[in-house]
Amino acid sequence: MSRLKKVTVFGTLCRYFSLFCKKLLNFVTMRRLLTRVIHRVLLCGRLKPAMGIEAEVHTQGQRRLVVGLGNTGMEGTRHNVGMSVLGALAARLGVADRWRGDKHVSGEVILSEVAQTHVVLLRPRLLMNINGVSVAKAAAKYGIKPEHILLVHDELDKPLGKIAIKHGGSARGHNGVRSCVDCLHTDVMPRLRVGIGRPEGQTVERHVLGRFSTEEKKVLNSVLVQSVDILLSQLSQQGSSSPSSPAGGRQAAQKTPLPLTAEPNSET
Repeated sequence: MSRLKKVTVFGTLCRYFSLFCKKLLNFVTMRRLLTRVIHRVLLCGRLKPAMGIEAEVHTQGQRRLVVGLGNTGMEGTRHNVGMSVLGALAARLGVADRWRGDKHVSGEVILSEVAQTHVVLLRPRLLMNINGVSVAKAAAKYGIKPEHILLVHDELDKPLGKIAIKHGGSARGHNGVRSCVDCLHTDVMPRLRVGIGRPEGQTVERHVLGRFSTEEKKVLNSVLVQSVDILLSQLSQQGSSSPSSPAGGRQAAQKTPLPLTAEPNSET
């Protein structure tokens, strides 16, 4: 009887666990579905073409879009380290005072130039999970292909101080990157992944939404310098790169060739 009771209890626990897993799966699925619906709603409006000085980005030379992924209004947090890198890049280029809001791209932009390449810097004014809306709008406005969009974002699986370039491929669980993949209908965008490390003694959510400690800020200063060096190197190389599909990248629905040199992922 005792053994039968144990089997019954075990079976009940298994059923509850199975039910919990199904509900969790349904929640994740519904959350992603809802995010996609939001993407479609926010992208359904007609985009106005670039005018004046902005129109030059369409007609002259190479064009690149560099995006700092993050949550609007949460500057200085680990999740917004991509925006911190973009701010450091703007400062290095001497254009840090030229940020301006653009309602047509749901973000803030700066137009600049690096080694004869027209560069648009973008800080989305949306939540991380729908950053892709801002990126897709900016890409359409300035006529920039997905393979010429460089995403800068935080990376949990790398410790603070580690930086890596990823040439296309999956979002690896990053909601901001997943949003960009969904809105651009391709995963060929190169990324600069800036390590923030995994949490110890707290949840992932509290960790990524928290601010860097005093000791971490000392490391961060060096990270920002290295990240800007890498970005400038990537932007300078664009002019002489030969067309090819990026390693790990999935082409857009148009099935057109995607001009980005295939290279193995690099890390510093």
